[in-house]
Amino acid sequence: MQAFRAAILRFSEDRRAVYEEDGLLVVGPDAGGRQVVRAVGAYAALGPNYPGLKVTEFPGRIVAPGFIDLHIHFPQLDVIGSPADGLLPWLENYTFPHEARFADATHARELAGFFCDELLRHGVTTALAFGTSHPSSVDALLAEAQRRGLRMIAGKVLQDRHSPDGVRDDTEESLVDTEALIRRWHGVDRLGYAITPRFAPSCTDAQLRGAGELAAKYPDVWIQSHVAENRDEVAWARQLFPQARSYLAVYEGFGLMRERAIYAHCIHIDDEDRRLMKATGAAAAVSPTSNLFLGSGFFDYEGAERIGFRYGLASDVGGGTSFSPFHTMLAAYYVAREGQTKPGLSLSPQHLWWQHTAGAAQALGLDGVIGNLSPGCEADFVVIDPKATPLLARKTSIATNLDELLFALIVLGDDRAIERAFIEGRA
Repeated sequence: MQAFRAAILRFSEDRRAVYEEDGLLVVGPDAGGRQVVRAVGAYAALGPNYPGLKVTEFPGRIVAPGFIDLHIHFPQLDVIGSPADGLLPWLENYTFPHEARFADATHARELAGFFCDELLRHGVTTALAFGTSHPSSVDALLAEAQRRGLRMIAGKVLQDRHSPDGVRDDTEESLVDTEALIRRWHGVDRLGYAITPRFAPSCTDAQLRGAGELAAKYPDVWIQSHVAENRDEVAWARQLFPQARSYLAVYEGFGLMRERAIYAHCIHIDDEDRRLMKATGAAAAVSPTSNLFLGSGFFDYEGAERIGFRYGLASDVGGGTSFSPFHTMLAAYYVAREGQTKPGLSLSPQHLWWQHTAGAAQALGLDGVIGNLSPGCEADFVVIDPKATPLLARKTSIATNLDELLFALIVLGDDRAIERAFIEGRA
C-alpha cells in the first residue's frame, strides 16, 4: 500500500472535474495483484483511516489521471513537422518512405524505446498506436511497453493496394500475420491488439472482409482506422466503394463497426454517419493538431454531442505536431470554435481534460479501468507542476477557480509541467 498527498484531480460520471486542494490518493493491490486506486479524497477525511501508512507528499503539485492518446503512429516519429500540400502528398513523400524502414527489426526496437520515453515524458500512460505493415513493428512496440508495464494497444497496418513497395502487404499473408499477432500479444499483461486497416482506400475488399472476419472471431480486440479526414480522400473512397452510402459505411459493410472500434478524424461526416457511430458503439479519435497542420478540416463537436456518440482526444503524431496533451487540448479548443454545423462552441477546460482522460477511456471501452482516479482504477497517474515555467507560475498563482487553473495549464503547459509519471503506482 502507498499513499500520495497533493492536490488531486479526477472526474465524476457526468464528466465534471472533482478537485481536492489537499487530497490523498491511496494505492494498493487488488485481488489479482494489480496496483489500483484503493481510496481517494480529502486528506483530512481519509488520512486518519490509514495510520502508519507512509505518505509521499507533493506540495504545490497536482496528481491527475495519466493521459490517454487515442490515436498515434509509432513509426512516424521522424515525420513530425514535415511540410506538405495536404494529407495524400504528405503520405507519399514522407510517411511511406519512413515506414518502409520498419522492415528492419533493429530500427523498430530503437524507435520503440524513444517512442515510449516521449509518451511518458508528456504524461501519456496509455496509447492506441498504429504500427507499420511489418509485424516486427508491433513486436518491437509491445515488447517495449511490456517491459515498462505500460498499457498499450497496437496493430499491424493492413494496406494491400494503392501503396508503394516497402509498405504494401500481401492480402492473405497480412491476415495470417494479424491473427498471429493477436494470439501473441492480446491480453498479455496490460497489452491489447487492434485490427488496423490503414484506411479503406488502401485495402482491397478481400483484405477488409478478412479484417471483419477476424474482428468477429476475436470480439474483445480493438479495431482502428481512419475515416473522412480529407475531402480528396472522401471522394477517392466514394469512387472505390460506390455501393456504400458513405465512407464510414464502407467499414460497416465489412463488419468493422462495433464497440472497441476507434476511427480517427470523422470530420467530413453527416448525421446518419453519427447515428451509425452511436448505434454500433464505435468512437472517434479527435486529432486537432493534425487536422490543423494538414488543413483537413474541423471535428464537429456540436454534431457529436447532439447525436451522442463517443469520442476522445489524440495526438496523431506524426501528422500531429506534438506528443503533448496540453497542445492537443488547446488545439481542440480552437477547433470547436470552427465546428461545421454550429461555429462558436466554447469547450470548458474540464471537458477538454475529460476528453484526454476519462472520455478517452470510455471510447476504448475501458472506463472504470484507466483514465480516472476512482477506486478500482489502475494506478496510472501524473504529477503536474503548475509552476513549471515563470509565466505558468504567474498565471496559475492568480487563478480564482478550477477552470482558470486548468485552462492556464492547457494554454501555457507543455512537457515541463509533467514532473513525474506513475505506471501502476511506480514512478
